[in-house]
Amino acid sequence: MNNTLKHWREAATLILTAGCQHLSAIPKTTPKGPWHSQQKKSSFDYEVLLVQRSQRSAFFPNAFVFPGGLVEPSDFSSDWVKVFERHAQKPNFGLGVVKQPPFTRPPMFITDRTKFGSPIPGEVAFRICAIRETFEESGILLVVLENSSIEDNQNFMPAYEQDGKAIARWREEVQSDPLRFIEICKELQCVPNIWALQEWANWLNPVLPKHIMHRRCDVAFFICCLPRKPFTVEDQKEVTNFKWWTPKEAIKESQNNAWIPPAQIYELSRLCNFTHLEDLQRFALHRGLEGCERFCPIHIHAKDGIVLTLPGDELYPIDPDVTGQTQKIYSIDRTIEEVCQDGGTLHRVIVVNRVSQIFITTKSKYKHVKPQLQQRDNDIEPKGQL
Repeated sequence: MNNTLKHWREAATLILTAGCQHLSAIPKTTPKGPWHSQQKKSSFDYEVLLVQRSQRSAFFPNAFVFPGGLVEPSDFSSDWVKVFERHAQKPNFGLGVVKQPPFTRPPMFITDRTKFGSPIPGEVAFRICAIRETFEESGILLVVLENSSIEDNQNFMPAYEQDGKAIARWREEVQSDPLRFIEICKELQCVPNIWALQEWANWLNPVLPKHIMHRRCDVAFFICCLPRKPFTVEDQKEVTNFKWWTPKEAIKESQNNAWIPPAQIYELSRLCNFTHLEDLQRFALHRGLEGCERFCPIHIHAKDGIVLTLPGDELYPIDPDVTGQTQKIYSIDRTIEEVCQDGGTLHRVIVVNRVSQIFITTKSKYKHVKPQLQQRDNDIEPKGQL
């Protein structure tokens, strides 16, 4: 764990998708009535888990987000070497080596953890964190038998659901003490299924004005595809509600009443490129070792609002202050409406009344897909990519 960070903490989150037999290539039909005279169809055969943070949460209160949270010292504990004994001598415990050149790699992934006294690589520890936090927040336990093969673990392994009462008890123990996750794995003779989690993205929370109290995190985003939806239950502590939505359903809900932050909307829009879970899983597995670009949104103040610019946008600063030490304010002498009509090199998100709209003409790096842009109407059909 990196204790030298001054401006943010490291965190991990999991985009957890699961197959839904009732959605598989079958149109979803809403009963006809005076409020709705057309059938609503969904070609998605999977859904994505979003959990709703409690009002007391220090991180996006009341928002629907992917499960995840802060890295704990236990995620980098040397005790994991014994748990992963069969794999500890392999590069990154059998995850493989990312192809991305080190000088372009996000800092949280390239940092040498042995300097902080941990033999656990960051790629492993962040996955352990995402799995542990998902367990704490949703009750979904992603572990596999310690003697199982890496190849099997990568391909649609279901969540552990053998003993519901024991899982509930273990969940409370891990919530009280993250170190208990290690002991539970030893007791079960299981290991966290880090191989099912593919690297997907990296978001560093933007700098906000000093008068706005907020916690900044450098967040590793992973994706995991399950064959079916596991039993899910909120903890009524950090999480007060959860939803399994298709990517387009989630985006539509964000345009109604659900508060879904921009980073989540961006990644949900990427998922909209895949209507079938097998295609998504295959893409994530083969792309995972390509690496990813760290996105740190920079707020550009327009006359009547704020534009969240991302790397590659023509308004994105050449040398942005990502630490916030200078408290520099970036501004333009234009309105939001004028900014929306830009036709140049775009990679930005405009948020109006908590509804995010993405504008992108740049190419995605590391063989990733671009967000599929959405329009606000009853059916949420994609626009052409601006």
